[in-house]
Amino acid sequence: MSAHSPRYYSSLGPFRELFATGHALLTYHHVGPRPRGVRLKGLYVTSKLFAEQMAELKAEGFETDAFGTVSSNPVRPNRVFLTFDDGFADVFENALPVLQQHGFRSIQFLVADLLGKTSEWQASSGEVPGLLMDKAQVKDWLNSGQEIGSHTLTHPRLTQVSPSQAREEISGSKKKLEDTFAVAVEHFCYPYGDWNPAVREIVAEVGYKSACITKFGVNTTEADPFALKRITVRYPSRKLKNLGAWLRSSLGA
Repeated sequence: MSAHSPRYYSSLGPFRELFATGHALLTYHHVGPRPRGVRLKGLYVTSKLFAEQMAELKAEGFETDAFGTVSSNPVRPNRVFLTFDDGFADVFENALPVLQQHGFRSIQFLVADLLGKTSEWQASSGEVPGLLMDKAQVKDWLNSGQEIGSHTLTHPRLTQVSPSQAREEISGSKKKLEDTFAVAVEHFCYPYGDWNPAVREIVAEVGYKSACITKFGVNTTEADPFALKRITVRYPSRKLKNLGAWLRSSLGA
């Protein structure tokens, strides 16, 4: 990608060439309307935009695959991995029907101690908490062919807690999710993308097979499976849209 290419995904066009060079992991948080007072507006993608994005990928021949194949299978054209962080209920309500419509699979990284509650880790920053999927919704998510992974027990910054606490957050969430839903939980996502070699080592030691970070990019087969890059999805920038309209007007397009 050029220096002027977007760093956030909204549509396939600007990313087509990049996607051909490695496994692309798209990252979503919320799918649905944005409540009043929200500060982190970029975490929300409208239901309409999400549906358009999935329809575009399907029309262009893209497929999804089990998340475990990110590190084990060779890169091939027209494959994408869909990831959702935190386990927000609006993803279950608004994204799952669209995923089912197109036969797409995805992985939802859950905060194990907060199922059916709210994203209370956001309260200290003044953010509006979002409702999280409850156990019944997670079971329906799994029964529909989707996957789950761990996003810790309580969503802390893992480099800012003690090693013992970090280990409990990482291993305890794995065990809790496996005990609750009777599925193997093999994939992890570092809250806030906050990690270091010591945290990475714990993730590997306790039995996960991969972990996601927030660094932009795609992943070749040589990529560290415990530092998988992703591409955040956002609505199109108004500044970019306005610039495009200005250029078309100026050029008589």
